Amino acid sequence: MSTYNLIDEPWIPVRMLDGTIIELGIKDTLLRAKEAAGIEDPSPLVVASLYRFLLAVLYRALEGPTDIDQAKVLFRDGLPGDKIVKYLEKWRGRFWLFDEKYPFGQIPSFVPKIWRAWTVLAAEHNADNAKVLFDHVDVEQPGSIREASAVRWLLATQTFSVSCGKSELSHTATAPSATSMIIIPFGNTLLDTLIFSLVKQNREIIINDLAMWEREPETVSFLKTKTMSVDENGKDKEKGPEKIASGLADLYTWRVRSVVLKQNKEGVSTVGLASGIGYKNTTLLDPMVAYRTDEKRGNLPYQYSERGAWRDFDSLLPSDAQISPKVIEHAIELTKRDTARFPQSIFVLGQANDKAKIDFWRMEMLILPRAVLGNRSIRSDIHKFLKLAENTQAALWKASDLFARNLLSRGTRKIEKADVRLFINQLPGTPAYWNMLETRFHELLQSFTIERDSDEIECDWLIALKSTLEHAWNLQKQSVAGGDAWTIRAIVKAEVPIQIKLKELKLKISEFQTNLQKENA
Repeated sequence: MSTYNLIDEPWIPVRMLDGTIIELGIKDTLLRAKEAAGIEDPSPLVVASLYRFLLAVLYRALEGPTDIDQAKVLFRDGLPGDKIVKYLEKWRGRFWLFDEKYPFGQIPSFVPKIWRAWTVLAAEHNADNAKVLFDHVDVEQPGSIREASAVRWLLATQTFSVSCGKSELSHTATAPSATSMIIIPFGNTLLDTLIFSLVKQNREIIINDLAMWEREPETVSFLKTKTMSVDENGKDKEKGPEKIASGLADLYTWRVRSVVLKQNKEGVSTVGLASGIGYKNTTLLDPMVAYRTDEKRGNLPYQYSERGAWRDFDSLLPSDAQISPKVIEHAIELTKRDTARFPQSIFVLGQANDKAKIDFWRMEMLILPRAVLGNRSIRSDIHKFLKLAENTQAALWKASDLFARNLLSRGTRKIEKADVRLFINQLPGTPAYWNMLETRFHELLQSFTIERDSDEIECDWLIALKSTLEHAWNLQKQSVAGGDAWTIRAIVKAEVPIQIKLKELKLKISEFQTNLQKENA
C-alpha cells in the first residue's frame, strides 16, 4: 500500500512573508513561493538539502533554463505553475514515502541485517559520529518521528554523509558536496531565492539529466559491487560502485546512502542504512560551491573551518577564473535591471569534519555588497582587506609568541614548540580579535556601494583594524595583569610588535585621510 505522498503531504517547513512557519508539500511550496520568505529549519543541513531538492524538481519540471534569456523570463514572470503541476503528476508514483516498488529516496530491495534507530539519519542526534552536547535523545530508545521529519533528514543524509569505512553493502563514500560550503543568495521571497540558484545548463545536459526519483532504484547486488583503486598515498583501497553526475538534478539528489524506512503508527522508528553510490569527480562544478585552484589537484571546494566563512568572503564574489559560485553570478546578472530584488544577503551552510567525525555544522548570513552590480574588481578589494586583517593579526600572534616564550623560559629554561603553541591557544587575544573584527567586516560590506569611494572604504577598514588590535591586546594584558614579576616583564617585552603595527596603521590612515581631504577640497 502506498502512503504519504510528498507532493501533497505537508513536510517542507516554510516561513511565510508574515513570519508564520507552516509545512507544505512540494506542489504548494513551489506554487506559493512568491508568498514565502524562505525555507526554515533548526538544522542548516536540512535547509541546504531542501533548497537543493527543490532546485532539482524545478530543473526537471522546467527542462531549463538553458540560457540566460530563459532565466530572465523566469525572473520576470515567475515559475510556470502548469509545467510544475504537470511534471509532478507525471511522477506522482515516485514520490510516495512508503511504497513497495518506489519508496522515495530508498532502496526497496534492501533488507538490512540490523535495523537502526532513526537518529542515524540526523547529524543532531547521531551518536556514531556527531553526538551533541545537551542532546537528550536516547539512541537506544529514541521512539518515533513524524514522516515529515524523516524525509527531511533522509535528504540531509544523502547530501551531507561523509565516508566512514565499510558498510554491510560496500564502502560508504562521501556525498559530492558533503564537506563544501553551500552558498545560497537569499532573495526577498522564496521565489527569488530559487530562481537565483536556478543557473543555466547546457541543453544537451538537461535532456539527459535525471533526478533520483526518475531512475530505477539500484539493486542490492549492484550496490555490493566492490572495486580496487589507489588512494592519494599510493595505497590500494576498496570502494563501492561509482558514477559521474549527469547534470545538476542528478548532483542535487545523489543517492550516497542506501536507506529504507520502517513505518509504524507514530511515523518512523527504525531505518536501514548502508552504502550507496560513490561520486566520480568530473569537470562539473557545483554552482552552489566556491572553489580554489590547486596546482596539483585542480579545483577544490572551499570547506568549513573554525575560521568562519567571512574570512574567505572574496572567494564568493565573481572572478575571471570562473570558480566562484555560479549562483552568485547568476543572481547579480538577473538583478542588474531590477535592483529592488537584488539579494541582500548570502546564506553559507555546511559542516566541518575530521574524517568520519563531524566537528560542527553551521549557517552564516553575509551581506552581498551592492557594488558588485557595477564593479567586478570588488573581489580584489575585499581580498586585499582580508589580507590586511591577516597581516595585522600576525603582529598579535608574534606578540603572543614572545610573551609565551619569555614567560615559560623564565630567562634560561629550554621550552618546546608544542608547549608554546598550547600556551598561545589559551590566550584570549586572537579569538577576541577575530570576533570583534567580524562585526566590523559586516559593516564594511554594507558600505560597499556603487557610489562609495574605495579609498574611503579602505581608510575606514584600517581604522577598524587599528582599534580592534588595540582592544584585543588590552584584553590580553588585562587577563594576565594579576601575574607575578615574570609575567609583567614578559608582557612588556611582548608589546613591541603591537606598537610597531599600530604605528604602521596610524601612518597609513593619516596618508589616506590627507589624500581624501585633498580630493574633496
